[in-house]
Amino acid sequence: MRDLNAFVDFYSRVLGFEIADDRRESAAPYASVVRGSVRLGAVPAWEPVDPSTRYLPSGVEIVIEVEDVSAEFEHVQATGWPLVEGLQARAWGLTDFRLLDPDGYFLRITSAAP
Repeated sequence: MRDLNAFVDFYSRVLGFEIADDRRESAAPYASVVRGSVRLGAVPAWEPVDPSTRYLPSGVEIVIEVEDVSAEFEHVQATGWPLVEGLQARAWGLTDFRLLDPDGYFLRITSAAP
């Protein structure tokens, strides 16, 4: 992570995670967030990261299943966070939307499989 404060802000404010462990001010900075059974932890990057290397197809895709994808979409839109793709029904039967976190990680917020 380039910026732990941006990580905590995005995952808590935009995606509704709760802060589980906050050691941003310690000698060994670390932060983790949790939402249901999903926990994400982050430490500062050891060296600067080229944001272009974080985008698909060379990056990471994080898929988060939610109960009400329409409500999640509306919440994210209300925060003003930019989207990669808006809410769409997919050919495989799920509905999702896509966005990037502050470090360029690709997130797909999707309805739960039936």
